[in-house]
Amino acid sequence: MRKRADGSVTASEVAGAYALVGDKDKAFEWLDKAYEEREGQSISLLKCEPAYKNTRTDPRFAALLRRMGLPD
Repeated sequence: MRKRADGSVTASEVAGAYALVGDKDKAFEWLDKAYEEREGQSISLLKCEPAYKNTRTDPRFAALLRRMGLPD
């Protein structure tokens, strides 16, 4: 994970870590936070980011993409 200048990590990076270990509920909790924080590019790459592979079949994934204005 890349740290911000203040030493923290982004919500989407936390979400990715949860997605990698298979905790979809926590992953979507943090993805929602990333969306609310308007993280921009890091969250817009959900469809191609390998960390989110196991979340793509979850209906919450398509719903998030629609909220972001991206095709699901």
